[in-house]
Amino acid sequence: MAANMTSMQSVSSTNTTFIRPSSFYITGLYNIPHAKYYYVFLCFVYAVTLLGNSFIMGTIYLARSLHTAKYIAVFNLAFSDLCGSSALIPKLLDMFLFENQSISYEACLTNMFFVYFFMTLQSLTLLAMAYDRLIAICFPLRYHAIVTKTTMTLIIGVMWILSMSVNALLVALVTRLSFCRSTTVNSYFCDHGPIYKLACNDNSINSIMGYVCTAALLYIPLILIALSYVCIRFALKKISHGVERIKAMKTCTSHLILVAMFYLPIIGVYTAALTTSLNTNIRIINTALTQTIPPMLNPIIYTLKTEEVSQSIKALYKRSKVNSVMQTAVQNSSSN
Repeated sequence: MAANMTSMQSVSSTNTTFIRPSSFYITGLYNIPHAKYYYVFLCFVYAVTLLGNSFIMGTIYLARSLHTAKYIAVFNLAFSDLCGSSALIPKLLDMFLFENQSISYEACLTNMFFVYFFMTLQSLTLLAMAYDRLIAICFPLRYHAIVTKTTMTLIIGVMWILSMSVNALLVALVTRLSFCRSTTVNSYFCDHGPIYKLACNDNSINSIMGYVCTAALLYIPLILIALSYVCIRFALKKISHGVERIKAMKTCTSHLILVAMFYLPIIGVYTAALTTSLNTNIRIINTALTQTIPPMLNPIIYTLKTEEVSQSIKALYKRSKVNSVMQTAVQNSSSN
């Protein structure tokens, strides 16, 4: 009986010391004059991201010539860019332009999930696009048999499930943490690292999970993409005609630019944070730009660098012009 009483008291004591805060306070940029201009710039970035990615998705949807396996992946990238920016920038602007820097516990975890979910999806989609280029150049005769629309849809579906599962686990592990000291988050959104480090109880599993997710969802996809381009380089060397080699290389240009823009800045910031003590403001500015600039530039690069997309846009424009002329002619004939 006495043992039971002691056990109940220890549980009660544990329950009283476990603190789940009602809200977190997001600091954003600290003690920087004219910081609001930076947030206004992000507002412009978001507007361009919204228009650009909506335009690319609309073009892929309307142009039958783009209804291929490759453009299922491109559509998914545009969608994840659009949703990732929507998960991050509007809330960021609300917090720092309108000074609503307090965010409820539940809303914070939701924000964390969606920001990381779509970032993971962007990384994995770039890997799927590298796979498409690898098969197209290394096995050109078997490309249409291997990379079908069904195959690419399955790959994208698995990526969604993986991304959702991993990030749900990452966020769920935060709910086991007790925050008995500060609830001030030194970041610009509900960032996993700065939040779990505020915990009073053991956060080692959160730290391990953070490292595992970063390695598995950023570093490993980049290594696999690099290996795919090593194979592509060997395949290109076997092509005897210089014109064909250049044509094959051009199909990879836009993807290589997207990979460089997404991975190099964000991995640079993460590696610097692990090896040196970064100033909070520098970390916030660099990380925010690496998460917001690539989604804005991706549709612009695809429009300018991919001949199939630019040709489809021209064809859609001509079709809309012909339709408008025909409508005008019908209206004129009916009025006569």
